[in-house]
Amino acid sequence: MPKIVKVIEVLSESPRSWEEAAQNVVKEASKTLRNIRSIYVKEFSATVDGEKLTSYRVNAKVTFEMERAGSGKR
Repeated sequence: MPKIVKVIEVLSESPRSWEEAAQNVVKEASKTLRNIRSIYVKEFSATVDGEKLTSYRVNAKVTFEMERAGSGKR
């Protein structure tokens, strides 16, 4: 049976690093999506207070495999 994948775009933020922000994408998306296959970090940004970075943000695309209707899975 052919595989169908879907791509969604999400934003995530971390007070520590861009890597942690990307990890948060997978952690949070996994709560409602099954079969996540990859993420593509499209954009990095940060907020600044004075001379200090205060939060790290990523805009990421999450790719996950679709499941057939009626398979009993979400």
